[in-house]
Amino acid sequence: MSNAKFIFPDLDEIGIDTLDAISFAPRFNEYMFKTIEQYCSGNILEIGSGIGNISKHFIDKKASISLTDIRDNYVDILKENYGNQTKEIFNLDITDPDFDKKYADKFENYDTIFALNVVEHIKDDNLAIVNCKKLLKNGGQLVILVPAYQWMYNSFDTALEHYRRYTKKRLNGLLSKHLNIIHHQYFNVFGMAGWFVSGKILRKKTIPRNQMELYDKLIWISKTLDKIVFNKIGLSVISVGKKS
Repeated sequence: MSNAKFIFPDLDEIGIDTLDAISFAPRFNEYMFKTIEQYCSGNILEIGSGIGNISKHFIDKKASISLTDIRDNYVDILKENYGNQTKEIFNLDITDPDFDKKYADKFENYDTIFALNVVEHIKDDNLAIVNCKKLLKNGGQLVILVPAYQWMYNSFDTALEHYRRYTKKRLNGLLSKHLNIIHHQYFNVFGMAGWFVSGKILRKKTIPRNQMELYDKLIWISKTLDKIVFNKIGLSVISVGKKS
């Protein structure tokens, strides 16, 4: 396997357990959706859709959206659940060595591309952004959300084989090589405590479902705290770049 590829295929069990746990936090998923929604319009492409935790919010809004994943089993799940409600669902490896040949028909096709908790799984994150830009129309926008702060790296990151965590400066630096940054922020400061305790102290490998369910009930605290700190700190960092 090329070092540039995603590294999820051997970790399906941990990946699906994590996505399944997050699926039991519908308020959190809606909060994430609403945070990026204003930057997503027109013909939309989601990279790394997983089992559709965020996808379904766009579908409920009747967005013109295509879903993708590198893993066949996730693509099958997406097709079964959303096949008749999206423009297209297909396998996509954003750092495929034959990217230009395989996906030439997708070039300059999308007004918006978003990838949530994807880029940290890619060794060559610069190549991922380069190829995303090829898929964007002129004036199109790329929305990236990744885990924040390397000092927060713990057993969760190891189990999911994250290559790195980011600061706002690092993520903006990555995107600004190719796109004009139009927005950046941190997200979910409240989630930092649970991630630190479960992953750093208890050294768990997957996010406990009951922890996600409890967090979901307290989502109002998360929203309030993000406003209090003006999104200057958080468990994740978001940047939006525009193709000129």
